[in-house]
Amino acid sequence: MSIQSKFAVVFPGQGSQSPGMMNGLLEFQPDIKNIFNSASEILSYDLLDVITSGPEEKLNQTEVTQPALLVTAYATWVILKKQLDSMPSVLAGHSLGEYTALLCANVISFEDAVTLVAERGRCMQKAVPGGVGAMAAILGLDDEQVIRVCADVAGDEIVSAANFNSPGQIVIAGHKQAVDRAIDAAKEAGAKRAMLLPVSVPSHCMLMKEAADEFEILLNKVTFKDAEIPVLQNVDAKSKLSSIEIKTALLEQLYKPVRWVDSIYAMKNMHITKIIECGPGKVLSGLIKRIDNSFELFSIQDQTSLEKATGNC
Repeated sequence: MSIQSKFAVVFPGQGSQSPGMMNGLLEFQPDIKNIFNSASEILSYDLLDVITSGPEEKLNQTEVTQPALLVTAYATWVILKKQLDSMPSVLAGHSLGEYTALLCANVISFEDAVTLVAERGRCMQKAVPGGVGAMAAILGLDDEQVIRVCADVAGDEIVSAANFNSPGQIVIAGHKQAVDRAIDAAKEAGAKRAMLLPVSVPSHCMLMKEAADEFEILLNKVTFKDAEIPVLQNVDAKSKLSSIEIKTALLEQLYKPVRWVDSIYAMKNMHITKIIECGPGKVLSGLIKRIDNSFELFSIQDQTSLEKATGNC
């Protein structure tokens, strides 16, 4: 396979998970159970059972959600890759999905990827006790307005833009009281909607710096290789092949915002015309459509959508 065709593959992050999210592919691709069995041995619990049977509360626990999404998206990639005639020009993942992208680019091993995301979830949850932090979605304001709102209400607390998801859709994160103030201020500034999100960890803000410091110890024990496929990373929306650059950006990702809009614009500048979402749900496809509706989008959920994607790339 050669890296010639102008299509990209993207991988979703937290929020895309749901019970039974692999059922549509497992029915036709039973061999991928082996991937989940390998992950279960690493994690010391039956990951596929949690995904297929729940309970949903366990699947939604950060330290479980992260490996569940990584392995689900990776298993989908394995199926996809077998049926592609060429390799994508670039990979990208939203937040947690960046780890899937790095695994698929052979930057990190499967065992290290599963271990890292499980530990990432644990470090994030440990860094900010429940109820201290929060995240909220702000709809209908531009980037500069949201940045200004956060700066105006922060005081001696932390609140900042965490995800630049699409034009007019930005997620903020920080201390719960500061996020509440930002919600009120955003509404006063003309936001169409400003609402708390049902998450237990305020990702991609400086409250995660302590988690990053702890996580760095584990990250330094992992062998990173140069990417076999370029990966667009969240912190700067630049594609990288160098293992050193990738590792630095991956650590910063914990406490710096996800620049998803810039990542999609970067794909446009690379003359990408088709994007395959590899993982559960269609969250990223929806965001991409709002960023630039000229892309041909595919989202793999079952055998039919798999055949449609591979028949067009």
